[in-house]
Amino acid sequence: MSDLDAFITGLPKAELHLHIEGSLEPEQMFEFARRNGVEIPFGSVEEVRAAYEFSNLQDFLDIYYAGASVLQTEEDFRDMAMAYFDRAAADGVVHAEIFFDPQTHTHRGIPFGVAANGLLAGMAEAEAKHGLTSKLILCFLRHLDEEDAFRTLEQAHPWIEQITGVGLDSSEIGHPPSKFERVFAAAAAMGLKRVAHAGEEGPPEYVHEALDLLHIDRLDHGNRSLEDPALVTKLARSGMTLTVCPLSNVKLCNVASIEVHPIDEMLRKGLRATVNSDDPAYFGGYVGENYRAIARGRGLGRDEVVTLARNSFLGSFLPDEAVTAHLERLDAYVEAN
Repeated sequence: MSDLDAFITGLPKAELHLHIEGSLEPEQMFEFARRNGVEIPFGSVEEVRAAYEFSNLQDFLDIYYAGASVLQTEEDFRDMAMAYFDRAAADGVVHAEIFFDPQTHTHRGIPFGVAANGLLAGMAEAEAKHGLTSKLILCFLRHLDEEDAFRTLEQAHPWIEQITGVGLDSSEIGHPPSKFERVFAAAAAMGLKRVAHAGEEGPPEYVHEALDLLHIDRLDHGNRSLEDPALVTKLARSGMTLTVCPLSNVKLCNVASIEVHPIDEMLRKGLRATVNSDDPAYFGGYVGENYRAIARGRGLGRDEVVTLARNSFLGSFLPDEAVTAHLERLDAYVEAN
């Protein structure tokens, strides 16, 4: 391990773009399938990994939803969350804001509370075990309709004090943010933060819609914003955080290779970019590997890596006092290393 690799591993950081269902490793998929008596369309762990060659977002989603079918009980969701948190803690993550997709589960007959209670139990266990704090963000599946999203928001009411925000994920093309303007307004009225995937595969216009119609507090991905100079200026001037996922971008063929990833261009243009793992079981690495890959691929030094980690705390939904404490811890680590 190089000096920079070791520095990255120990660097305190937050992860702001993590789909918890996308952390389900093939081994755990088979374990849950066995204990729940669920049939899955794969004969072995190796066969699952061989299927992880995607030409676009939809290729990935097809397998992602098949894998999620093994999640049946609160124990499954808790165990999946803890497996993620164990890996995150080993990568220097001290705070995580995780997405979950309740419609993926309610549409197959799993009550909202099974997922919510299981994940919240895992989050509490991670704080007790690792001192790793976390927040939960409910994502709406954009390929489903507005009515379904409103129904999901209604189902969330008993847990609303334990949910930090709402997000928008799944198939981007053909499902612009404007489709969910009213449900995001309803979430805002409930005091929830708002984030949305935009500009991953979709055009810069989707980013404009997320900003102007959904009034997002954070932008997930946002790579294609770079095609619109005025949009870049708008994002930079507002201090909008972008939750960038380098290995995911390459795996889904949105970026040709890690060597041409625009993360350093984002920083140069004044964007508050962060590094995250997205769906790490499917895309080849957790957050530490994303940092190391982008540092190698783009020749980033310590200063850029520290900026990315600093941005992760500044872009979090933690209160100012907690962010200040994390930044002081970050500065102490940098000074000592």
